[in-house]
Amino acid sequence: MNPSLKLFLVLIISVEVSFTSKLTVNLLLVAAGLILLLWTRPSGLTLTHLLLIPAIPAGALALTVGAFTPAHDWFFAAVLASRVYVYVLLGSAVTRTTPPLTLARSLEQNCHLPAKFAYGTLAAINLLPRIIRAVKTIKAAGQMRGVTLSFWSPRLYFKAILSAISWADQLAQAMESHGFVEDQPRSQAQVIPLTGRDWALGASALLLVQLALVALP
Repeated sequence: MNPSLKLFLVLIISVEVSFTSKLTVNLLLVAAGLILLLWTRPSGLTLTHLLLIPAIPAGALALTVGAFTPAHDWFFAAVLASRVYVYVLLGSAVTRTTPPLTLARSLEQNCHLPAKFAYGTLAAINLLPRIIRAVKTIKAAGQMRGVTLSFWSPRLYFKAILSAISWADQLAQAMESHGFVEDQPRSQAQVIPLTGRDWALGASALLLVQLALVALP
């Protein structure tokens, strides 16, 4: 399916789930998300993280609603907990089947998103590993001078922000040197098609969700 259509389909389903209290539908969506996730063949560690880490907010929501509210509504508690897994598993299925570069190109070509926004967001995502390494380097350099920069230390993040500003300037120069001109027409190195088959798959999936929301208890 087209990356942009896939993303908007998951967003629409997530919004609908947020305003309904259909536990059966939520469980079916969780099962569908898990099947799609397993189809991508994730590692055991990745699968464990995706299943166990959401259990913390899901369990906290369920316990709060079921045990500490006057109504003690455990059904609604289960609905809230299942919503967390709907968001996580469907979102993970999209991210694991769609490379960020492909999604950026699709948003630019199929949704007419400005190129500077699409590639700027992509650049920010690709800079995340470098930022993490920079924070570790800053902490290590501080320890060598006898200064401990804790997780909540403002000095740590101030130094990291200065590094990020420098990288942003370098990135802008690199994009210009490769011919990126703002608000000018661009050729495409990879064309992302949006076919009738994509529309049919998206519409069918959305229709199935609507029927389930109406028919199932």
